[in-house]
Amino acid sequence: MSVAVRVIPCLDVAAGRVVKGVNFVDLRDAGDPVEMARIYDAEGADELTFLDITASSDERETTYDVVRRTAETVFIPLTVGGGIRSVQDVDRLLRAGADKVGVNTAALARPELIDEIAAEFGSQVLVLSVDARRVRGDATQSGFEVTTHGGRTGTGKDAVGWICEAIGRGVGEILLNSMDADGTRAGYDLPMIASARAVSSVPLVASGGAGRLTDFAPAVVAGADAVLAASVFHFGQLSIDAVKRALREAGMRIR
Repeated sequence: MSVAVRVIPCLDVAAGRVVKGVNFVDLRDAGDPVEMARIYDAEGADELTFLDITASSDERETTYDVVRRTAETVFIPLTVGGGIRSVQDVDRLLRAGADKVGVNTAALARPELIDEIAAEFGSQVLVLSVDARRVRGDATQSGFEVTTHGGRTGTGKDAVGWICEAIGRGVGEILLNSMDADGTRAGYDLPMIASARAVSSVPLVASGGAGRLTDFAPAVVAGADAVLAASVFHFGQLSIDAVKRALREAGMRIR
């Protein structure tokens, strides 16, 4: 494997606190995002992803203050998503200390947003966050549908087709979150990862379903360049170091 696998904790933030639930509902408090970011940095996380999970549904801006304080605390790349609707939003986040920004709902509503952000700041700062779920029959060609608003709203849009389009428009990374697996700790959705990998020429981050140390290597084998998890790290079931050890023992190169 030529590229080193990244291990990324995800801070799902609502009202300035880290939260975690199952399938994005029944959220429970997991702590202060700035303090948790500091701990993960010290533990050897390769990057951090900060998602304001209610920004789109509540129609409010990402919490710039929390982003700023988090960025001042950690010295690893920080990706921030949630409620980003314009080039100006991206500019403010980058100035607040984000290294990359994730778009989702607004890009689905107006795909040209991807072109505009990539033209202004370059593809390397732009992550497409895809919250996908399985659909029955031939509802989509790939069998996976894009959802919005924390997985609460189906779009009817084929997830793999959307990934193709977004890469063509200038996205530099894909964050693929399985809404079916999210918070279940039953393992990553390997067929979904493989389907995305088959069409993706940019790095692919797998999210949703991590529960055991043995879950991470199969996601990489399926095509993920990075593995992201939240609740197993937040509540102490697994450590960053243990995940890296498991990946190394599976023959993978890590950061």
